[in-house]
Amino acid sequence: MDNPDVLAWRDGCVEALDQTALPHQVRVLRIGTVDQLVQAITSLAIRGAPVLGAAGALGVALAVRQGAAEGWDDARLEAEVGRIAAARPTAVNLGREVRAVSARIPDGNQAVVAAALEVLESTAAVSHQISRRGADFLIGACGRGPLRVHTHCNTGSLACLGWGTALGVIRALHADGALSHVIVDETRPLLQGARLTCWELGQLGIEHRLACDGAAPFLISQGLADAVVVGADRIAANGDVANKIGTYGLALAARRAGIPFLVAAPESTIDEATTSGAAIPIEQRAAEEITVPAAPAGTKALNFAFDITPAELVSAIVTEKRLIRKP
Repeated sequence: MDNPDVLAWRDGCVEALDQTALPHQVRVLRIGTVDQLVQAITSLAIRGAPVLGAAGALGVALAVRQGAAEGWDDARLEAEVGRIAAARPTAVNLGREVRAVSARIPDGNQAVVAAALEVLESTAAVSHQISRRGADFLIGACGRGPLRVHTHCNTGSLACLGWGTALGVIRALHADGALSHVIVDETRPLLQGARLTCWELGQLGIEHRLACDGAAPFLISQGLADAVVVGADRIAANGDVANKIGTYGLALAARRAGIPFLVAAPESTIDEATTSGAAIPIEQRAAEEITVPAAPAGTKALNFAFDITPAELVSAIVTEKRLIRKP
């Protein structure tokens, strides 16, 4: 399911599959300005930590092109690039790739585009390596099963390009004949699990069951899952993991049930400059995402987009380069 339209650079514009329209409509956005890119990122039309990194890289090329056309000075260009990097604060990949590609600005427009396209290509390649290493870990820990795997949010091609991270591990298990089915959390409030992961699994012909977020720990306690595998938006130096809100409860349930809790993420998601999860900025999103349409008008909300899973609850972290046991 390697879909080139998930994210691409064509004729000086960013093209992206609009993830707010799925699964009912497949719509490609054509993005020609920094304003449009920032809007696509903050609205979650473009989402998933690895894809955000690649989009940020392409965004630098977009900003350089727009700046040349509109006569921006260096200060304006730096400010516009900074807006892209700051659009989603929790995922480390976005800012990391923006900074890396921005370093090529003095070398000219072609160098910036080449660096951005290299990020796009490597993001897809990395996910295949993560998938294989993660599947091998779960087969070693649980046997060949076939395994029942619980996952959260969306971590496939839509979020990561290539095979994905956590969903890539699931794909590799499926290819090995070691997968029974997948339990997919709906992932409130924007339903990335229900809308996106179920759509991807359906496209791949992988059997799956959808579960309410609040039911997930109970399902694990009832022995309905052999392992939990999730992605990550940032991993601190001590192994604490920031991921979509609801992940922490899965980790607690997995520890209580004695099953593996695996985090699958690229090396670029590990942030050695952040000592622990306590230092990771956690994005809070608009109250309307959870108050509309059910709550009374004026209801205040605590709409945290991510939570922190302490390292001691993580069985292993798998990247394209290594397996980190008991991080």
